[in-house]
Amino acid sequence: MRAGLAALVAVVLLAGTLPATAAEWGNIRPGISTTANVRELYGAPTKTSKEKVDNFDTETWIYDEPKAPAGLKRLTVEYGLMISEKYQPNVVRAFRVEPQPGGFTRRIIILGWGPPDRAGRDGDTDVFVYYEGMIVYFDESGQDAKLVLFTVAQPRDPADVPAPRR
Repeated sequence: MRAGLAALVAVVLLAGTLPATAAEWGNIRPGISTTANVRELYGAPTKTSKEKVDNFDTETWIYDEPKAPAGLKRLTVEYGLMISEKYQPNVVRAFRVEPQPGGFTRRIIILGWGPPDRAGRDGDTDVFVYYEGMIVYFDESGQDAKLVLFTVAQPRDPADVPAPRR
């Protein structure tokens, strides 16, 4: 799972243009929200870190309990995104929420974001993928989300796009 997340981050970081929409949560929108927006919403993070990813300076803010938003164990926000061929270090690239048990159930996910574009398994874990930019990893029961990753919208698989009608 870690390697898959790293690959996704690299793809998102190097994307030359942004899609029009992205999944969002807690008033954070990847590709739109900035460090100032997140600080205004959630205050100062518990921890911060900086690193280079593909020669770009990136920053990560972590909100652990009790600073995490209600219902979450942790909120992690990653900054640094290429927008229209210009690197924006203060723009949210991706963020992830680690909910308390029962906070993001399968039913809540489907009611809030609709049925997934893709569903499958990563080892023993059920996974929902939304092309608008959300990936949900469920716990061993398959009912409670243990990790929800929000990114900018992802390119659609050509097989998922219906052929034009003539």
